[in-house]
Amino acid sequence: MKAAYIEQFGGPEVVKYGDLPDPSAGPGQIVVDAHAASVNGADWKVRVGGHGPQKFPLILGRDFSGVVSAVGEGVTDLRVGDEVFGVLELGREGAYAEKVFIAASLVAKKPGGVSHVDAAALALTGLTALVSVEDSLQLKSGETILIQGGAGGVASFSIQLAKHLGARVITTASAKNAAYLRDIGADEVIDYNTTDFTKAVSNVDAVLDTVGGDVAMRSFAVLRPGGRGAFIASGKQAPVPARSDVTALRPYAGRDRPHLDRVAALYQAGVIRPPEVTLYQLSEAVEATRASEARHVKGKLVFKVRQ
Repeated sequence: MKAAYIEQFGGPEVVKYGDLPDPSAGPGQIVVDAHAASVNGADWKVRVGGHGPQKFPLILGRDFSGVVSAVGEGVTDLRVGDEVFGVLELGREGAYAEKVFIAASLVAKKPGGVSHVDAAALALTGLTALVSVEDSLQLKSGETILIQGGAGGVASFSIQLAKHLGARVITTASAKNAAYLRDIGADEVIDYNTTDFTKAVSNVDAVLDTVGGDVAMRSFAVLRPGGRGAFIASGKQAPVPARSDVTALRPYAGRDRPHLDRVAALYQAGVIRPPEVTLYQLSEAVEATRASEARHVKGKLVFKVRQ
């Protein structure tokens, strides 16, 4: 099979495109002929060695959409020919490839009417948004949330989800993305290039930070007493606030079918639209990971693995 992989840590130039052995389905597993794979911010961090030691060659990537081509012993709820989408087991890479093996229990049926490209774009971003907004922050109708970095994949899904839950949504973004974010549900868009969000926002019930660094630390200032913040770009632990009257949460985006089924249901109900997608061929993995590392991505970068 063709795959995009690395044999050492480094910059975008270490990503290779070539042939690797086809995977097989062990007990409880399936093999999926991937039609699309998503590019995530974590991928370039794995590439540079930021996620610890790895066994080489290492195929990058975490989420995908495709068609089941083989089922392992004990798999009874899926069969060859089923269209599925999913996210690889926590801590495992391998989606930048023509064939992907995964535990059958971790994939969901692809929603009817959604393309493989859009399903791949919705998988990990949707799962992460659900875990952050619904499970960790437990956002409620009538509350106000600030979502940092609104144009990204997780953030744009979260904006739509928060509006669906009945919240007022404020987000930060560059001015060029303001119209897009208002169109998907943001009530207020703050241009981070011209405005200090800590001077424009105060006493919100919740913050979802997808940016990290100084933005994450400064986000505590806009929370009301008793407010809570969820942080997905600050490493494995949430940053520690300087104030004791707020809660800092690090959402745990485990992999499971129920969350993916909810992603599919929200899409089919018209609550969530797929993010704007920039398409790459798998052979263009160097360019795609370079663009992702630059961090100013609107929507999602997605590989079209099969024509």
